Amino acid sequence: VRIYAFALRRCQFRTLSSDTLLSQLNSCTTEDQVFDLVGKNKVKLSEKHVGSAISLLWKFQKEKSHLLRSIDNIKNHSQFLTLRILAENKIEFMDNDLLVDTLYNVLRFSVEAHDSLVEELVMEAWRRLERFSLPTLSKFAMCLNEQKIYSSPLTGKIADIVNMNLDSIQDIRVLSVLMISISGVISQSFQERLIQKAELLLETVNFIHFNHARRIVQFLRNVRLTYRPLLEKCNKVFLENHSKLDVDNISLILGLYQSLQFNNTEFRLVIKQKLTESIDDCNNTVSFTKLFAALGPMAGPEVRERLIATALLMAEEFNYHQALVVVETMEEMECRNSHLIQKIASLLDKYLNKYRPIDLVKITQALVLLHCQNAELYTKLRRLLVGYLKVNVVPSDISMLTRVLSMLPSSQVDEVVINRVDAVLPQCNLRDLNAFAKALVRWVRHDQSHQQSTSGPGAKLLQKLSNCGYQRLQKASDLDLLLEELRYISGEWFEEILVEETMNTCLRLMDQITWMNVLEFSSFLIKTNYRCTPLLDRIASVAVQHISQINPAGMYIILLPFTIMNYDPPQSEEFFETCIQHFSSNLGCFEPHLLVLLGYSLAIAEYFPPALINAIFNVDFLAKLDAQLETLPDTLNWRVRLRLMELNRAVCLECPEFQIPWFHERYCQQMQRNGSTNTAQQQIHRMLGEILGGRQYAKVSVLTPYYYGIDFECILDKNKKPLPYMDQSIVLADLVQWGPDIQLLGKKGLPLGAQRIAVEFLDSKTFCKNSCHVKGEFAMKKRHLEILGYQVVQIPHFEWNSMELSSKDAWMEYLKKNIFETK
Repeated sequence: VRIYAFALRRCQFRTLSSDTLLSQLNSCTTEDQVFDLVGKNKVKLSEKHVGSAISLLWKFQKEKSHLLRSIDNIKNHSQFLTLRILAENKIEFMDNDLLVDTLYNVLRFSVEAHDSLVEELVMEAWRRLERFSLPTLSKFAMCLNEQKIYSSPLTGKIADIVNMNLDSIQDIRVLSVLMISISGVISQSFQERLIQKAELLLETVNFIHFNHARRIVQFLRNVRLTYRPLLEKCNKVFLENHSKLDVDNISLILGLYQSLQFNNTEFRLVIKQKLTESIDDCNNTVSFTKLFAALGPMAGPEVRERLIATALLMAEEFNYHQALVVVETMEEMECRNSHLIQKIASLLDKYLNKYRPIDLVKITQALVLLHCQNAELYTKLRRLLVGYLKVNVVPSDISMLTRVLSMLPSSQVDEVVINRVDAVLPQCNLRDLNAFAKALVRWVRHDQSHQQSTSGPGAKLLQKLSNCGYQRLQKASDLDLLLEELRYISGEWFEEILVEETMNTCLRLMDQITWMNVLEFSSFLIKTNYRCTPLLDRIASVAVQHISQINPAGMYIILLPFTIMNYDPPQSEEFFETCIQHFSSNLGCFEPHLLVLLGYSLAIAEYFPPALINAIFNVDFLAKLDAQLETLPDTLNWRVRLRLMELNRAVCLECPEFQIPWFHERYCQQMQRNGSTNTAQQQIHRMLGEILGGRQYAKVSVLTPYYYGIDFECILDKNKKPLPYMDQSIVLADLVQWGPDIQLLGKKGLPLGAQRIAVEFLDSKTFCKNSCHVKGEFAMKKRHLEILGYQVVQIPHFEWNSMELSSKDAWMEYLKKNIFETK
């Protein structure tokens, strides 16, 4: 009894003392006060005191701006080491929340993952995992994610717990953190359940912090899924919280959107305005480089000049990381300011030894694409890249290093590179093989000694590469994995060597095309320019059967291969009408530029849905499109403007009942280009002169009403006799003569019964890779020329260059037959 009473008094004294010490800790207002208290009370500190002290230290740091934080000073303080030792000794006494909080706070001070304290905290948490509340579990999962523990058995165990308790999670913060943390170890069915849960909480929770939505977008990036309904809900959260977004968060969101190929005009316009207004406030290199990276690629000319001018002023102050960010952004902006390019190149040269291999790859690519003239820097880069290549054993890294080495000026094939590539070939996927092939093709062409030889090391390795590619395709059994490898493949090697075998493999795996991968498969098919009708039929069948499960915005990708390749699947009308009906009631979910591209694609196939045409050709939409185009890359901007013109032309010519005006006259005049003629066209021109009785009977490079360009034009009277042109120099004379109502008066100004003949040489670009079938846009051009009053004579390159037409007499006879025997 006396022993029990003594123990009770000791416990009461300790509790009272602990409370006093805890109160003293909580009264501290600076790190020094905390450290002073720890130093004086080492023997009295319980696990709660230790946890509170570490938590307070992080709280004080968190309240400071990034520039004023002193993480390293705290981490290296002698009393912080004391706290770490005490924490490690008292882990077993910590409750679950304190255990995870301590781990979280210690990691804030950049304590390494291999530190004994971190390892012990993680192991103890693993032992208690099933006793954690969901908020505690999410915080622990976040700690593992920060340590890059993405796919361990521990992560799998957390995923099991989340799977069992998913229905009970009502806190979107908890869910979003857990989604990111377990994204590397989940099945597709579990992934779908997580997405459904996230959608439900985004719809039902009253207040959602933008960080919760950002994590959900990050989850989609991690699982490489562009699920638009969820993205659009997250985007709505960002728009509602746009006033709270700083440059850091904007940069993160834009990066996530870019990796998911998701674009939202309203968001880009809002943040563009916000970032532009903050230019003057970014007066240090940290904030400016973030602003430069976020705003530069979407800024207009005036703002770009302001950013470049500021970058020039700050350049000397950039650290190695900031210099890398700036040069990458300059590449994306297609910056041509030679002064800034030289300054940044000089800075990169100074910091060269600080960069990782992936950074050197980015730097090399950016400098080459910016046309930087610095031979000495390129020599250093080459030496470093080859050095890393020699010791690397990861196929994807070796392919990345090889690809960028081949981009360097005056680069020649290197025996070291050949040997490293040769050594890893059996382990390479198609993406790696494609990267090697591109590099080798570049080297072989550059190296004059091997250019004419098939026995050089580069040429031999190319043959081995091709064999590896064939073998990999023949062994492929999973279409989704194959599409993953094919996603970024392009270039001559694939197009010339592997595309046919790839199509055979896709035909073999055709039954695996489902509504879940049909968009990606359709995108791949578009890229190949290969007209494989069974695969197109499968796409059409899947789309019709599962139309309700495919996002309406995906209809553009579904329809595009059919219109580009000029192919009507079985039940063509049902297919097109089903797709049109699906998107027509959801036009609001389309980005303006995508709506224009969709309209043009359908116009190729002679479909002009009234809802779509009326949605595009109105003042409000065109104003919104103009605003969006200012935020898009120059190449896409140019493409969309061109497609809008072509759609405007198609509607005017084929659907005058819409009464849409032709408003692209000035645009077409600004975009006029003098096209060069190839050898075949020059031959045809000379022979036309002989056939018609002189060159005055054939006009070259004619510009028609609505600005179609045709190779040659001649006019035959009612007796099939050529009529001469009075003035060959006036290219647009007929435009004035024909008048604005050309669609109704196609033969105005011609003698009775006369016929305009358009002679067009069709090169290989006019046809699909494996087909003699004219592609959709050229079929539309012929249709429109006929509406304009032309008889169109098309000369396919494979006919003109055939063995049958191997003499001048044969060519002359061919032209006569096509021109004079037209109906």
